[in-house]
Amino acid sequence: MSAAAWITQGLAVAVALVAAPLFLGWVNQCRAWLQNRRAPGLLQPYRGIRKLFHKEAVIAAGASPLFRLAPYVVFGAMVLAAAVIPSLGTHLPATRAADAIALVGLLATARVFQSLAAMDVGTAFGTLGARREMMVGFLAEPALLMVVFVASLISASSALPVITAELATRAPALLPSLAFTAVAFTLVLLAENARIPVDNPATHLELTMIHEAMLLEYSARHLALMEWAAALKLLNYACIGFALFVPWGVSVGGGPLALVLSVPVLGGKLALAGAGLATVETLSAKLRVMRAPEFLATAFLFAVLGLLVHLLLGD
Repeated sequence: MSAAAWITQGLAVAVALVAAPLFLGWVNQCRAWLQNRRAPGLLQPYRGIRKLFHKEAVIAAGASPLFRLAPYVVFGAMVLAAAVIPSLGTHLPATRAADAIALVGLLATARVFQSLAAMDVGTAFGTLGARREMMVGFLAEPALLMVVFVASLISASSALPVITAELATRAPALLPSLAFTAVAFTLVLLAENARIPVDNPATHLELTMIHEAMLLEYSARHLALMEWAAALKLLNYACIGFALFVPWGVSVGGGPLALVLSVPVLGGKLALAGAGLATVETLSAKLRVMRAPEFLATAFLFAVLGLLVHLLLGD
């Protein structure tokens, strides 16, 4: 593997780590503007993470080593996922070790450790949030895998950089199969990142929240890693969507100029995606928890429709 590939890999991970809180701050700003509220600062997520890193951690008396280890595992899984996703270029050394299916496994690993840590202390709300999180994951993963399978059939590969390179070099065209899977992926993104209508990231009402309920016992650096990992997860999902449905602008040839130009292109995509996500959340109402299976079943149905359209039309 050439030095240029390692530079692409390192730059992609560095951009993901730096841009994740910024992307979350942009989504929060757009959401506040659309709701006629005073928007928080764009750098507010950075300030929150920095503040938490400077505090002293308080650990529950009954916490096991798993509770302390989980934030590092979750954050590490999100960083590894960012290394697999071709956000800037397709020449990634990590592609040899992980494909799109392994990427889904990394996301599932983070979910399992986060849920186990939430149940470790034995609080009622942590256990409640963990059970709801596993329910959402159990229903969202098949839909996400089906989306990946459709893209794999089009490009004859399950490696995400290969899929991106194949779609980016094609003439721009509206493929019906990808249109259906794009809708499915959007629904999965909302559910997996605890966004409205499945969950409300701004609420602290224990009876309705999912993600926040699992973090109630964390503080200081552990909470900072969890919050940073959540921002990374949102960015990773957005970049997966770009790789599958809007692959143009990614460095395919591996040249230094194309790699440099791909950074502002990614920034523009994230700005549009953040505004779109905020619009969807503003126009949507929070679903009851027991309606989440119907929401994710719809996502799986759209993904299956995309698969059927591909098999029938061969696009």
